[in-house]
Amino acid sequence: MKQEAKHITTGKLGEEIACKFLLSKGYSIIERNFLRKYGELDIIAQKRGILTFIEVKTVSCENLDNVNRETSDKYRPEDNVHPNKIKRLKRVIQVYLSKPGFSRETEWEFGIISVVLSRNSPSAKVKYIKDIIL
Repeated sequence: MKQEAKHITTGKLGEEIACKFLLSKGYSIIERNFLRKYGELDIIAQKRGILTFIEVKTVSCENLDNVNRETSDKYRPEDNVHPNKIKRLKRVIQVYLSKPGFSRETEWEFGIISVVLSRNSPSAKVKYIKDIIL
């Protein structure tokens, strides 16, 4: 059996950590990996009746040596949510909200969770950026 690429394994671990983080903050996880041909929603959560669509970006410290730092001295995983990614996310959110049970009045928001995995310990740094305007 073929071994998963390291970035896929890192991404899955980051999503698991993000879900645990959201649960600890009182969110319930509605769905994960809502996939369409033009994009994917990593996590769909809910808190106090508001749907939250979460994009998770994960990096391990050992990968940071290869990061291009032309624009910043400090690498931030959330910087990988670029305009083309946002365009695809908006489309997938529209499709999700067109499912039965949702109306135009459904309250929702978008957020990014960045996860930096530590090379030397079983810990991770989690940063949640809420209420991003798409």
